[in-house]
This record gives sequence, structure tokens and C-alpha cells, in this order.
Amino acid sequence: MTDTTAANLALVTDFWAALGRRDFAAVGAFMADDGHYVDVPVIGIDDGAVGPAATEARLALGIAPLQAYELHDGPIIAQGDYVITEHAETWTWDDDHSVRLPFTSVMEVRDGRVARWWDYLDLATLMNAAPAWWVDHIAEGYQ
Repeated sequence: MTDTTAANLALVTDFWAALGRRDFAAVGAFMADDGHYVDVPVIGIDDGAVGPAATEARLALGIAPLQAYELHDGPIIAQGDYVITEHAETWTWDDDHSVRLPFTSVMEVRDGRVARWWDYLDLATLMNAAPAWWVDHIAEGYQ
């Protein structure tokens, strides 16, 4: 493994640790100023969040209202500027609504910051588990 690959792997490992703590500001700080974050099946690749503040806001919109959030580590592969992870996240809205969501995340790291973070998930799994109040909250978007 090259030094660059090892550094990128370490950065992404720290990134996931911050997300697991729901430290949205710390996750945003990992993003490059032009870093692009998108949940591909949700809005497509042309939209999403760009930069640290928009990434922080997008994460807070969906995850902050949860009663509990748990990140489950999985395989991680790094080569050069790319780090790919397969993991799951348990989202708990309340005592009656919870789901374990599998994700594949593709990240490109450039100059020590995340330049691209594209998440792939089964949107139907998320939407079938989510309570109506959360769906309404997401639909309202950023306040």
C-alpha cells in the first residue's frame, strides 16, 4: 500500500468515526471546499451537497432527528485516491420505527480532503421504514 493510499484510508476511517458520533460539523470539515456529497438514488448525481457547510446541513437534516443512529463497519478498500466502503447504518426514529440500511460509499480523496462522496443505498428500504413525520421533514428540506 502506498503512503497516499494509507493516508486516504486513515482519513476515511476517521470520517466514518465522526459520522458514527453524529458529529456533522466534523464530517463536513473532512470535505473539500468543492467536495460533492450525494445519496445517488435519492436525488441523482447532479445535485447533492457541495462543500463542508452543505454536507453538514444535509446530514443534519436526515440524521439529527433520529432517536438513535448506529454505524456498522464493513469491508473497506482503498487504492490511490479512492476509498470504497460497504457498511450498514441502523436508523431509529422512535420505538416503532427502525431500519438497518446497507450502504456502499465511494469516496475520492484529494489533498487530504474528501472531493467526492457518493452513497448508494436502497431507497425503498429507507422509505418503507420511515415514519410519515420524518418523510415530511425531509420533503421540507433545509430551513
